[in-house]
Amino acid sequence: MSYENHTPDSRLRSLIDRFGYPHLLTATLVLVAATILLGVAAKATGSGLACEANWPRCDGGPYNLFPANLPSFYEWFHRFVSMFAGFAIVGSALAAWRRPDVDRRVTALVVLGMVLTPVQVALGRETVKQYTMDILSLHFWTAVTIFTLFLVATVIVWTPRLTGTHVTAALVLGIVTIPAHVVLSPAVDAGIATYSPTMQLTQYAVTITLLGAAIVAAMVGRRRFTGRAVVPLLAAPPIVVVVLFFGRQAVNPTLEAPYLVAVAALLVTLAAGMVLTRREGVSKKESNSLSR
Repeated sequence: MSYENHTPDSRLRSLIDRFGYPHLLTATLVLVAATILLGVAAKATGSGLACEANWPRCDGGPYNLFPANLPSFYEWFHRFVSMFAGFAIVGSALAAWRRPDVDRRVTALVVLGMVLTPVQVALGRETVKQYTMDILSLHFWTAVTIFTLFLVATVIVWTPRLTGTHVTAALVLGIVTIPAHVVLSPAVDAGIATYSPTMQLTQYAVTITLLGAAIVAAMVGRRRFTGRAVVPLLAAPPIVVVVLFFGRQAVNPTLEAPYLVAVAALLVTLAAGMVLTRREGVSKKESNSLSR
């Protein structure tokens, strides 16, 4: 299915016609990821109740539309970027709905993401008005769900161009990021006395990278490999979610052990995926050589 040959439906070429739907979807995914990380920064710096608990306004400038200090800026900038992410989500969903050349699976995923967006906005408002841990948790996991929906949709539209080499690269990226995730976790005292905002932000950036790598490896690997090689690839994304869940709770000493067990399971799973896919790749090359 092609995403590149479009017929303009107006005299002015639209952004989608100029760059293609996959690029729009990729840009939306980047904005969603940025929104998540900025939300983490606002929470980690204690800025969630800045802006004098106003929403959607802040606490400075004309009509309190702008931030009055640095904590307010964190919260204000998070809202600012999330606004553009919301526009991109709606635009991606409407474009997918109207364009017949977009895979219907992609349409379903991005439309679901659009449906969840108002829920996410309402939860964002409640984090300012109430700021309870339950609301914060729902706000975070809804954001992760939207991110995952758009990530899967993005992989689908790019899959025809992705090969076994990309699976290997994703597995390597996942294996490399796991130690960083552990070092940045409060479950490990790496000579850092407190779980600082910088550590939190970096760890969540690593987590998003880890989730993305696992999903790419699973989705592309399912098309490029067969048999046992696919099993660890498909198992990796759910384990990443478990790592993310316990990683968020690892400040609680009783949950450090489950977190470390999940991390170890993920590392073994990714390593097994690496070994099995490489073996299958070598076998295919040998078979092709013998058949010539």
